[in-house]
Amino acid sequence: MPILSVLDQSPIRSGATPAQAVAETLALAELADRLGYHRYWLAEHHNSRGLAGTAPEILIGQIAARTRGLRVGSGGVMLSHYSALKVAESFRMLETLFPGRIDLGIGRAPGSDGVTAMALQHGPGALGIEHFPAQIRDLLGYLHDALPADHRFARVRAMPATDAAPDLWLLGSSDQSAAYAAHFGLPFSFAHFINHQGGELVMEAYRRHFDPSPDVARPLGNIGVFCVAAETAAEAERLRACRELWMLRLYRGEMNTYPTVEEALAYPYSARERAFLDHQAGRTIVGTPDQVRDQLLALGRLYGVDEFVVITICPEFDQRRRSYELMAEAFGLERRKAP
Repeated sequence: MPILSVLDQSPIRSGATPAQAVAETLALAELADRLGYHRYWLAEHHNSRGLAGTAPEILIGQIAARTRGLRVGSGGVMLSHYSALKVAESFRMLETLFPGRIDLGIGRAPGSDGVTAMALQHGPGALGIEHFPAQIRDLLGYLHDALPADHRFARVRAMPATDAAPDLWLLGSSDQSAAYAAHFGLPFSFAHFINHQGGELVMEAYRRHFDPSPDVARPLGNIGVFCVAAETAAEAERLRACRELWMLRLYRGEMNTYPTVEEALAYPYSARERAFLDHQAGRTIVGTPDQVRDQLLALGRLYGVDEFVVITICPEFDQRRRSYELMAEAFGLERRKAP
């Protein structure tokens, strides 16, 4: 059976504030829990006027406390910025508070511009991206109390001690991330909403080269997909226009608030800009609930996965809520009863 999950970047709508974006994240998570979604992942971005999600480890605790059936996690923590020990301790604390419900998704992208990445890593112990594989190894060691005896920090234990560790996922949009996931025997989530070309080959290579680990016996994957469902195809196309202008601005390095429909429809695209958007169209699924469901299932067959981590951004929060409701209905998710 297909599985639907949520990826939330805490987007800031045009005319809204970062505080409103965070409040909408909490409200959307409560709705996703009632609708029967499987996971709720929080993204990490920095120095952005368009995305308010800077600290997934804080939002995870807030959301897990407000929900009962969701797995809650990071999508993902940008491990290259941080100490593996500190990440392990943050997520061990979350696992202690909400046992059996925490996912730790990690990524190697900066989640920011270069200067901001330097500010995040500031200090004498900062590591370059070439150390990312060693950070994964150390994170696994801290989470499972399994650092090698000859490791210089072998005597250090990530606290609090727990009976179980959060589920560790590797997130990425390239073959390199997939190779790390296969090498360490980790589940892998491919970001189709970032890179829509060749992802099925990346996922196939991940499965082919997967080396089983003590906690993951066989390859396990899902894909992150940008989707918007609306009552009619015409309304869905209006909402697509906002996504297109948003993507164009991202390409230019402009991380602004999410545009309104009126702003998007009025934008005078050049032929070059329109060609860019046509090339990027495969990153987005937009349509009626049945159209979105059918396209997601087709992608699932292409990638060989049955879980879709859906990211939806709309110019109005009610439109965003309704999109997730329509997708839940189209996939026949079973609603969770109130406690």
